[in-house]
Amino acid sequence: MRLSARNQLQGTVTSIDLGSVMAIVVIRLAGGDEIVSAITKDSVESLGLREGDSVTAVIKSTEVMVGKD
Repeated sequence: MRLSARNQLQGTVTSIDLGSVMAIVVIRLAGGDEIVSAITKDSVESLGLREGDSVTAVIKSTEVMVGKD
């Protein structure tokens, strides 16, 4: 799969929390960091996502916010 997004991180699905409409998918990266994604339940089902699957987290954003106390 080729995408224009440059931020593509390989990881493993460690958990999927299915709600009635949305799902929270946790992806562990090689270094141990985790990315959490909120996607639709339909997307989880159509991709056939399961814990342990190798996936690519694609991050495409026009804005990144940084805060500091």
